[in-house]
Amino acid sequence: MVSPVMEELPKTSVLDPLKGLLLTYFMPESCYDEFFLNFNFLDVPCLKIVLSKGLGIGIILGSVMVKLPQILKLMGAKSAEGLSFNSVLLELLAITGTMAYSIANSFPFSAWGEALFLMLQTVAIGFLIMHYGGNTVKGVLFLVVYFGLVALLLSPVTPMPVVMAMQASNMPAIIIGRLIQVVTNYHNGHTGQLSAITVLMLFAGSLARIFTSIQETGDSLMALTYVISSSCNGLIAAQLLYYWKSSPALKKKTE
Repeated sequence: MVSPVMEELPKTSVLDPLKGLLLTYFMPESCYDEFFLNFNFLDVPCLKIVLSKGLGIGIILGSVMVKLPQILKLMGAKSAEGLSFNSVLLELLAITGTMAYSIANSFPFSAWGEALFLMLQTVAIGFLIMHYGGNTVKGVLFLVVYFGLVALLLSPVTPMPVVMAMQASNMPAIIIGRLIQVVTNYHNGHTGQLSAITVLMLFAGSLARIFTSIQETGDSLMALTYVISSSCNGLIAAQLLYYWKSSPALKKKTE
């Protein structure tokens, strides 16, 4: 008598209850099987994916409050001395271009999500600069015009070549915007109301984004944008350290 062939039972893992969460945010199913069914935790391609996803989520979570210290510092001092509105405008151009380009190309949210939160906080900083400069009405007009343009840019009316042109313009916008801030700091002899926490977090985030943009999008234009952004953020971070003991009050006293 021939014994019946026994069907092989499917492999299971103690993490199966969390499988849905892990597959949604951190890894594809092939990597889940490799890690938790085959116990191969040294699979390099899967490690890169998990690292990239984890960094991306960490950057997004950090971006929710990355500019909050800057906003609170402006509101506490009731002054925007040392901050350049033109620099903020150029930064908004770069952030908006990245967000629109990513949405148009259906990139995963973990690859660009921080742009949404950075945009909202940068707009708030732009308004505060105008408000504390005595131009509150112009600040409100700035908010209305900006959000109107964003709505138009994200609508189907805007052709893809326009979105691509905006992304391509990110590099000169980032360079010019950061250089304006660098020159402002140099002429003032201090960094004014710039928040060290915000600047250092932006620098660290843009460095991490170089890896995640290569890993998750494979888009060389996105990666190059973050390389340039990291370089410029690093320059401002270096100024913060150089002018650490300088302040507007101390500068006026010495003069």
